[in-house]
Amino acid sequence: MRPGVSILIAVVSVAASLSPGALLGAAPSRLAELSSTEGVLRWINTYRGKPDPAGVPGAVGALSRLGAFKDPEQAGPYTGFVAGVIRSNPAKAPDLIGKMLPLPPGDEWVVVRAIAYSDHSDWRNLLRRFEERMPSRKVMIDKYLLGELPTIWQNPPDKPSAWQTMRSYVTLDKLRGVEAPKEIALHQSPELLDTYWGYYFATGTHRPILRIVEMLPMSKNHDDIEKLTIGNMAKYSLASNAARDPGLLGMLKQAREYSSSEAVPVLNEVIEAAETVETSRLRREALAALDELKRKGPESRRNMSFWGQVGQGAIAVGCIAASATGHIELGIPCVIGGGVSSAALGFWDKQP
Repeated sequence: MRPGVSILIAVVSVAASLSPGALLGAAPSRLAELSSTEGVLRWINTYRGKPDPAGVPGAVGALSRLGAFKDPEQAGPYTGFVAGVIRSNPAKAPDLIGKMLPLPPGDEWVVVRAIAYSDHSDWRNLLRRFEERMPSRKVMIDKYLLGELPTIWQNPPDKPSAWQTMRSYVTLDKLRGVEAPKEIALHQSPELLDTYWGYYFATGTHRPILRIVEMLPMSKNHDDIEKLTIGNMAKYSLASNAARDPGLLGMLKQAREYSSSEAVPVLNEVIEAAETVETSRLRREALAALDELKRKGPESRRNMSFWGQVGQGAIAVGCIAASATGHIELGIPCVIGGGVSSAALGFWDKQP
């Protein structure tokens, strides 16, 4: 096994050290699944086929023990998943959240964000209800309650419509010389892409998939390396997951009716790649596009050191490593956030 792969999918056994609270809701037969992030991811990926909300607090506790929440940029799938579970079980939400706590202070943010992202009809009161049990996140909770932090569906499209552009130029506030308030919205990022996937794994619903489809036009953006990367990750993750999920493939076909004229051609490529299981072609095309931008872009972006500074335009190889080692059943997203490195790009480039 290649060193890069072994690091990415290393199994960290923590069953013996899990607290009783972490195992709450977990049946004895699931102890093995909770002993590694790989096992929890596999359980998450199959969850929508057989929902088990009672097992979610145990999974959250296990992920906390495994250190999965230490880097928020890499925790998108888990945040989206917990948010989706809360949304799908509105009556059980208070009980489920209560059983997820307590968590170490450094991990409490996951529960706060999941509640805010859940789109639960009473999510604000849920935050108020559990505020005292998450004292280290009081500022974060207050900002969500005041509308100063965006929720999951508050993200602008990559390209504003002509009407939105016109309105931005001609407003009463601008005519009066008053600066308009800053829009509270999520930035299109690998973390957000992961969050949508987590939400889909929990709910199996169209909405997060439609949001991922909205990212597809960015795969044709040859002027911005961050957008090009995110768009290609959306494209590849949709195709690779739809290739083994008939329900998702059906959603993508239906999505053509509701997608923008810019998204439909790319979506057709995704559908064809999923139906023919030609996802490796999408990976090669994405790498070629990134390489072309590197070679033909401004001088500052032709410098290889730029690749180590991309930040949000991150390529991680979680699903690539999984498929390379035969673990394609994980179905995890291709983007896990964090800084991109030439090593990660090189690993991806070497895959068949």
